[in-house]
Amino acid sequence: MMWGIGGFGYLWMLLIWIAIPTAVIWGLRGPQRDRSQDRALEILNERFARGEVDRSEYETRRAELTR
Repeated sequence: MMWGIGGFGYLWMLLIWIAIPTAVIWGLRGPQRDRSQDRALEILNERFARGEVDRSEYETRRAELTR
């Protein structure tokens, strides 16, 4: 006599236990952005604030980074 939902029942249950937390975590974190581009823009802003780059150079580089 066979009981339960078959031999693959445990596999499906394992997949569900992995998929649900993964989906919740992925949903809470949202899409990942490229942090290196954000950091480059922060550095450019800092350099502009310190006066290391003038306005035209700042705007040119900022346009490149945000493209």
